[in-house]
Parts: sequence; structure tokens; C-alpha cells
Amino acid sequence: MNSFIKKYLVLPVACALSLLYSTNSLAASKGSNIDPAIYNGVPFKMQKVVQPSFPVYTANILDFGAKGDGIFLNTKAINDAIKKVNAKGGGTVVIPSGLWLTGPIELLSNVNLCAEQNALVVFTDDYNAYPIIKTSFEGLETRRCQSPISARNATNIAITGKGIFDGSGDAWRPVKKDKMTEAQWKNLIKSGGVLSADKKIWYPTEKSFKGASSTENFNNPTGINTDAEWESIREWLRPVMVSIVKCKNVLLEGVTFKNSPSWCLHPLSCENITINKVNVSNPWYSQNGDALDMESCKNALIINSTFDAGDDAICLKSGKDEDGRRRGEPCQNVIVKNNLVLHGHGGFVVGSEMSGGVKNIFVSNCSFVGTDVGLRFKSTRGRGGVVEGIYIDHINMINIPNEPLLFDLFYGGKAPDEVTEEDTKESLSTTIPPVTVETPVFKDIHISNVFCKKSGRAMFFNGLPEMKIQNVTVKNVIISDAKEGAVVSQAEGVVMENIKITSPTGNSLSIKNANNIKVDGILFKEVDEKGKTVIFK
Repeated sequence: MNSFIKKYLVLPVACALSLLYSTNSLAASKGSNIDPAIYNGVPFKMQKVVQPSFPVYTANILDFGAKGDGIFLNTKAINDAIKKVNAKGGGTVVIPSGLWLTGPIELLSNVNLCAEQNALVVFTDDYNAYPIIKTSFEGLETRRCQSPISARNATNIAITGKGIFDGSGDAWRPVKKDKMTEAQWKNLIKSGGVLSADKKIWYPTEKSFKGASSTENFNNPTGINTDAEWESIREWLRPVMVSIVKCKNVLLEGVTFKNSPSWCLHPLSCENITINKVNVSNPWYSQNGDALDMESCKNALIINSTFDAGDDAICLKSGKDEDGRRRGEPCQNVIVKNNLVLHGHGGFVVGSEMSGGVKNIFVSNCSFVGTDVGLRFKSTRGRGGVVEGIYIDHINMINIPNEPLLFDLFYGGKAPDEVTEEDTKESLSTTIPPVTVETPVFKDIHISNVFCKKSGRAMFFNGLPEMKIQNVTVKNVIISDAKEGAVVSQAEGVVMENIKITSPTGNSLSIKNANNIKVDGILFKEVDEKGKTVIFK
């Protein structure tokens, strides 16, 4: 038996399956076999997303000294296997069944990291294992600890199989008291850590608490300059779990990613990226525990996957404020199809960091179960950027405590259930500024065939007075058992057809400060701040 056949036959089954997609199994294997039907119905011109290819060469981490006992630290073994496969011209690194403790893993070009069934990869909770590096977080250039899994400037990379990657996020994350039961909160305090002055937020360490005290801009610290100063807040610099930066032909397929320190999956400035049949799971209380933040990426598939998040679930971004505008890379040509979201601040989200723009997005056949908001568009003054060419069709939702459809251009960084009436009044009383490059634009958005049972307010359009939400169509929507009807404020050119809302306030739409709003063929050309209530047919 020749050496190639022998190696092929002893390949673990889950990882060997990827080789079956090869057009020439002796030369290379395709990373995934995507059904061409996934492109059906896309309303804009889009090339098929290029899938990565890998030479038929494998390396098992056991051959590099790895031990799957949950005690031995496998950082060197896993990364040595990746380096070996990369040096050989590419192939597959196999993580077999076992409990694998490790530090940061760095993917290199032409490497498929394949975690088999019952492979549980747990990242160490030793903060010092993650060097502080220059990176981008929440759309700004900053420093964070190195991610548990990362790749930069790589081509043809993949994480596949049926295994699980656990980011040990509980070691990093602050926790808000109001997101836990009394018993959970008491147990958390007993475990150690530091409480905020008002005793409403728990921090895992003194350095984490110090970092929180140094920030004025969400989670990016200010006034921290020297290496020693950065080191003094190391535990506050919690990384995204999977950071993929400036890479091409990327595949994440089949595996489970869970318990991330902050955002879970963060592709940034990537081209040709496929996320297929993955599971992403974070505790619902996980602060900034977004499932997927796809930022400034081009040509992407987000398909056949399940997301359960502590913050936004499927979110598209493109940088924040001046940093995002300077980068100037829109998130574009993205298909989001056949996904399930079990929890999150939003099921499908655009923003709030969208300063480089978001365009040509098709969202179809997705279900949201218990997300705080369903379809969530958010931004604020200072962002700039244009969101346009968004097409959403066939969305099913249940138990949405806030709005199934929300446009909020006064977003202030709070979760939907944290926004108070005072916040809304304050935002609306602000002096209207002139339109500049810092003014965000949301336009040409088309939503159809949406069905939701049990929600808060049915819809809320909350545009800017100086730049209204423009040219939005909402057709064939049924929202039953809503607490309130729909509200459209600071919008222009909105078309609503065949909308049915059942709520204590009736099948109603409140319009104010809006122009050219057409409801079932009736045009409301000018509606001032006094408002007008319309009953859907």
C-alpha cells in the first residue's frame, strides 16, 4: 500500500469528508460544497463566493506532543502542526476527540484546522497567555489582548469539523447585576472580583475594573499610552474570540464557538468568506457577547447556522466614526440565509459602527426566537457612512420583547431594554446640526414577508431630523399580539403595503415629522410634529 493511500485511509472520518469535494483528490480538496441554490433570489449582481482549497496533506496534533487531558497546555503543539502544514504547502491539521487546553492559535495560509466530533478545545483563562497587540475593536484602532484564534493576511484558511471551541469568556467579562438572579449574583461575588461603586457591575479583577474606569468611549480606553499603562489594564482588554483580518477565501463550517471573552466571530476586511452550519453560543448575560460581527468584508455567505448571543447576533459593521471613514471599506455583497437566532439584542443588525458603509445585503429565510429586537438598524450622529441596498425577505419571529423592526439613529450604546424615556427625550431635544460627512445615511431598504407573534411595539422608525430614513418599503407583514402599533418618525419615502398588526392599540400606524409616506396606496405628503394616526387596512 503506497504512503498516500495509507495516510488517506487513516484520516479521521470527519476531517476526511472534506476531501470528497475535490475535483482532483490527488492534488487538492475544496473547503466546502455550497448548494448553488443559496444564490437564488439575490436582487443584486454578485459573484459566487470563492471557497478555499487545500492540498491533500494532514497532520494530527498528537504527532506534535499534544495531550487531550484538559491539563496539558497544547499551545505549542497545535501551532507547530499549523506551521508544519503551512510549510508543506498546505493541508489539514486534525484535532481529534479529547479535551484540549490551549493558548492562542494562529492560522496560516492554506491550512484547514479540523476539530473532530467530541474534540473540545478550551482556551486557558491565564490572561498572560494573550499578548497585548495593536488591533481594531468596535470600529476603532486600539490595543487588545491577542484573540484565542486569529489569522492575518492569510489566504485559503478554514476551521471545520464537528468539534467545540470554548473561549473561557467568564474569566474576562464584567457582569451586570440586573442580568442575573439574586442567587447567581451572590455566588458571583463570592467567587472574588471587584464591584463598581454603585455595586451594579462585577469585574473579574482589579485590572479589569481599572480599565473600565479609564474608558469614555464604550470599551476602548482613553488616556492609556505607555506599554506599562496598557499592562495595568490587561484584563480589561478582552479579545474577540476569532479574529480574522485581511484574509481571503475563508471558511468556518460545522464547528461550535462558545463562551467568547467579547465578540465571538469577527472577520475584518476579508474577501470571500463563508460561515456555514456553525453554532455560536454565548450566555445571555455576556456583556458585548455578540455572536458574529462581520466588518468591512466583501463577498460573504452567512448560511445554515445557529446563533445564541449575549448581545447582537448577526451584525454587519464597517468601522466607527473617523477611523471607519478613513478605512473606507464598506461591508458589501453578503447573503444571510437559512439561519436561526435564539437570543440576542438583535437578530439581524446593521451598525452602529457603519462609517465605511454597508450595501448589497440579502437576508432571507431566517427565524428569530426571543431576540430583544428582530431587524435592527442603528447609528448615531458622528458616524457618517451610507447604508443602502438592503433586501430582507421571509423572516419569522416569536417573543420579541421590543420591536420586530427598528431603525434607531439616536443609538447611545445601550441595549434596547436599557433605553429610558428620558434618553429618547434628550436625543430629540438636541439642536439640529448641519449635514456633513459625519451624518449617517440609511436608504433604499426593502423588507417583505415578515411574520411575528408576540412583541413590544410593532415597528419604530427613529431617523435624524437633518437626515431622515429614506426610501424604505415594508410589504406583507403580520405582527400579532404586539403591545403597541407602529411609529414612523423622521422618515421620507416610506411605502407600507399589506401590513397587519394586532395590539391593544389596534392595527395602527403613528406618523410624525415625515414626508411622502404611502400606506396601502394613500400618500401622506407632509406630517408635522403633531402627528397623524393611520389604520392599516
